Formats: sequence, C-alpha cells, structure tokens
Amino acid sequence: MPRIRSTTILAVLRDGKLAIAGDGQVTFDKTVMKHGARKVRRIADGKVLAGFAGSAADGITLLEKFESKLGEYKNNIVRAAVELAKDWRQDRALRRLEALLIVGTNEHLFVLSGNGDVIEPDDGIAAVGSGGPYAQAAALALAQNTALSSAEIARKALEIAGKIDIYTNADVVVESLS
Repeated sequence: MPRIRSTTILAVLRDGKLAIAGDGQVTFDKTVMKHGARKVRRIADGKVLAGFAGSAADGITLLEKFESKLGEYKNNIVRAAVELAKDWRQDRALRRLEALLIVGTNEHLFVLSGNGDVIEPDDGIAAVGSGGPYAQAAALALAQNTALSSAEIARKALEIAGKIDIYTNADVVVESLS
C-alpha cells in the first residue's frame, strides 16, 4: 500500500490570540490527489480550533471524539485533551488511527498523539504534518523578529513551508479566535 502523505498544520498562540493554519494538499504515493482539503476546523460552537495531519478519515474521527470529550467535560480543553489522549492510547481501535491533532483556545494550545502525548508548547507554536518542521521554524523566526499577528504568522509560515516541502501547497486556510 503506498504511503499517504497529507498536509501541514501550524498553530500560533500570540498575545492571547490563537490562529491555526493548514494547507490543502493531499498526496497519494507520487500523485497530488486534492489541492483544497480543509483540515482546520472550528469546534465546540466556535470556541475551540482544531487541525489534523495524517489520514483524513482518522483525523476526522479524532476531531469528533475530541469534540465529544469537550462536551463531556463542559468545554474544559485541558481535561478533554488528557482524556482523549488516554482513550487514544488505551483503545485498540483508536491506537491504529494515523493522525495527529492540534487543538487550542486563546488560553491553551496542545498537540495530541496516539502515544498518549498531550504537549503544550512553551513558545505558543506547534506544527504537525509533513511540512511541520519547516512551518514551525518559520513561525518561530517570524514571532521573534516581527510584530505580526498570530494569523499573519501562521499564514506566512505555512507559505514558506509550502515552498520547501513537496507535500505542502499554497492553498492555505487560516482560522483564528478573537
């Protein structure tokens, strides 16, 4: 089975404002299958932003489970993140899901993985996916050397990643919380 590569997701939490950006490219083996996939979403009545990288079906499944946890824990994102990570690690079916999640509010930003990781980055910048390291490096440089907003940093950093990573395109979607 050919390896499916898909997307870059970048989150920037700056000055109490969260922005998450994602590109739209989906690649199957050596072929670009889609240019405009949407992998950044508003959930919990628009109070939380989430993005996923990896298998689309797996990412959507995880987003739905995370949103369910938010409802169960009355929009407490910290508790919902921890509980999803526990379930993801312990549940045999969930453990097979191939995706990573970034979730956040204007107060918290987390990267969630199937290994049980719930990581809150120190610098307010998190990235996952094939172009994640490029996007994260660009965002960190922009955050340290400009006065750009979180949304502007997210967009520019993802555009930079798209010029380096062949699995990231310039069809960027940015969602932000005000």
